[in-house]
Amino acid sequence: MRTIARIAGSLAVLALLPSAALAQSTADQEAKTRAANIAAWPDAARSLFGQKTEPASMQARAIGSYARGCLAGAEALPVDGPSWQVMRLNRNRNWGHPALIDYLEKLARDVPRITGWAGLLVGDMSQPRGGPMLTGHASHQIGLDADVWLTPMPRGRLDREQRENMSAVNMARSDWRDVDPRNWTPAHTRLIRAVAAEPKVERIFVNPAIKVALCREAGADKGWLDKVRPIWGHNYHFHIRLACPAGMASCQGQEPPNFGDGCGAELSGWVERQHDAIFNPPKPKPGPKPKPKPPMSLDALPPECRQVLVSR
Repeated sequence: MRTIARIAGSLAVLALLPSAALAQSTADQEAKTRAANIAAWPDAARSLFGQKTEPASMQARAIGSYARGCLAGAEALPVDGPSWQVMRLNRNRNWGHPALIDYLEKLARDVPRITGWAGLLVGDMSQPRGGPMLTGHASHQIGLDADVWLTPMPRGRLDREQRENMSAVNMARSDWRDVDPRNWTPAHTRLIRAVAAEPKVERIFVNPAIKVALCREAGADKGWLDKVRPIWGHNYHFHIRLACPAGMASCQGQEPPNFGDGCGAELSGWVERQHDAIFNPPKPKPGPKPKPKPPMSLDALPPECRQVLVSR
């Protein structure tokens, strides 16, 4: 519960900050956190993979699971495409398995037809060799996850400074129980529904408030919502997760969705827990704070990840 309160409470505070201040504050804090993580745990998997700037020159393979693995033979999504732009370039997280690159490029080409937008703003994917990250994201480790902003792509090209400092738009209403009608549009529902219709897509993660809107706007045809799962954060972007490529034994996928559309009591529970965590957070327990859990070690990853790490 303490973790939930921290995450949700931080989101509420950040949503109240001016956009430029929020972006600069977030960027500065991230840089400090990255440096501190390396200094504190230089041998942790996140430090070793987080400092790699180029992919491993190997056959493309997703190795391990989404939250415990690595990526061989990664490809970069070009930072500029006909209908997409990559954001937060300083993170160097626009890498993925070729299957993910192909899918994102196809999706972006279809976005003007689906939504009327000029294209997509693409956020974090994976690092050049996958693996745990120095900041954020427990998953995104095997090159099959991508965050897509819910802010439509501008028709003009953003420069590098804009890509680092421009803030995404918060889609959650002030009470975090539904979407903000000033920002959420039918085009958002059409986009997420189109992504859910792709057989290669295994999961889509959105904020509980966004799932509320999707359940309402889907009407009687809610079958596609089985892939769309509520989760903390994800009020500025939605998370696309591809299934393991066919025949790739090194990749550990998830079970197919088997929980129905998720629009009933389960969703209500997510919404109320998020609301309580933001507006009625539990008081911290007296006494010293517990020591932080050591980050994931290299030994916790599949053995093949050592070869990925040292490959040229």
